[in-house]
Amino acid sequence: MNQITADNRLLFEGLVEEIKKRHEAAGIAVAIVDAEGKTQYEKYFGYRDQEKKLPMDANTIFGVASVTKSFTALAIMQLAEEGKIDLEAPVSRYVPEFTNKNQEPVKVWHFLCHSGGFYPVHRTVIREIVENLGRPEELKADPAYDEKLAKAGARAVAEQLDAQTKEHGLIGRPGEYMSYCNDGFALLSEIIRREGGEASFAEYVEKHILKPLGMDRSGCDYIRPSLDENCAVLYKHHNGAMTGGWDYFDHAFVLGGGGAMKSTLSDMKRYVTMYLNCGKTADGGRVLSREGVRAMCCPRIEYRPDSFYCYGLSTKRLEDLTVVEHGGSLTGVSSNMSWSYDAGAGVIVLCNTSDVPVSVIADAAMKMYHDRNPLPDRSMYRECRWSEEKWQAVCGKYISEEENQLEIFRKDGAAKVRINGTEAEFLPVQEYLGIVRRAEKDDTIRLFEDGEGRIFAAGFGGRMLPRVESPSEE
Repeated sequence: MNQITADNRLLFEGLVEEIKKRHEAAGIAVAIVDAEGKTQYEKYFGYRDQEKKLPMDANTIFGVASVTKSFTALAIMQLAEEGKIDLEAPVSRYVPEFTNKNQEPVKVWHFLCHSGGFYPVHRTVIREIVENLGRPEELKADPAYDEKLAKAGARAVAEQLDAQTKEHGLIGRPGEYMSYCNDGFALLSEIIRREGGEASFAEYVEKHILKPLGMDRSGCDYIRPSLDENCAVLYKHHNGAMTGGWDYFDHAFVLGGGGAMKSTLSDMKRYVTMYLNCGKTADGGRVLSREGVRAMCCPRIEYRPDSFYCYGLSTKRLEDLTVVEHGGSLTGVSSNMSWSYDAGAGVIVLCNTSDVPVSVIADAAMKMYHDRNPLPDRSMYRECRWSEEKWQAVCGKYISEEENQLEIFRKDGAAKVRINGTEAEFLPVQEYLGIVRRAEKDDTIRLFEDGEGRIFAAGFGGRMLPRVESPSEE
């Protein structure tokens, strides 16, 4: 039930404006929808095109990046219910290019919850595969529908995962650790293409998810959105300046299941409403059974200290509410969708600027709807005093092949962390957990210890980063 008060609305909109200003976001679109599909709140902050001062509306196309993973998981669950795939089967049954030769069998469900056992690896992007194929003309057509590109992409991703060994690249047994894996969702989208009866992953999603839900301005295309007159310009910081463009190929994974979806506020309201109704469409049909949606939302493996990853979704506690969500980040994209069966509402936040903390906005909107103070509750932490031996074990660099870098060190007696070049305070709060204080919300760093008592990885942003250097002190 909508319990938005005038005071909480002012606090919420002040928070959005503050985040927009701090991160130089061009445009932010926010909506709250109830289980009947009725819009309970909708507001636009900024512009879809900042230079021309063009406004956003419910039909403006945004990228949604990794929110796509929920569409991929939904498609996999559809095929599982139809008996076309088995979640307990090894991935290699459906994508034999993935030989899985250096570890125990990775099953379909492992990739659905990022527990295949891989550290982040090099991101295999569309442009890279097109160049390897010697077919630059592919970028003039839409690669989302190119079968040869999909097959080449599947081979490249599979070969890269198969190259990982226990000595380099494998974390542990499948199902043992959670580490965000775009490659896993890439191969899941190839399973959908091969087993779903359609020519491409994009066509499967369009026919079996988007059309039944009436999401007629959504899709995994790369060319069409950039040509649409109501498409958001993609903004990012580059060399200290804000730049904008319509390059949906920028950093785009070669296989669409990890982040290819583009959508609108209007379409995403339909999508979230479907989940609030456990798979039902507005006309009483179904895209998935109630049991299938429940399986998607079931906690599978720890994601962050306060949340669990499910199948293409994650779940957490937000004060007295259980919230299901997923966010996304790409060039010119910051997105988040969430819903709560407790509150009977869903939230969509779409932004056309990179690296904006829209999850903070989504949480604030959910609390506002539920008559709670929307401002973030900054927890107070008690420091856990680590021994000198512990500091020696923890300090050092942690770097992934996906180009994420993290360093824990001490400087002038204070604990510090450097994340992709940005320095911040680091506060140990448990034996294997530290807090990084941010402007809007705190990040966590989880340390992982092997059987011999050595710290071998750090967990940050849902990813496990391997340790690559001996401890050092500045």
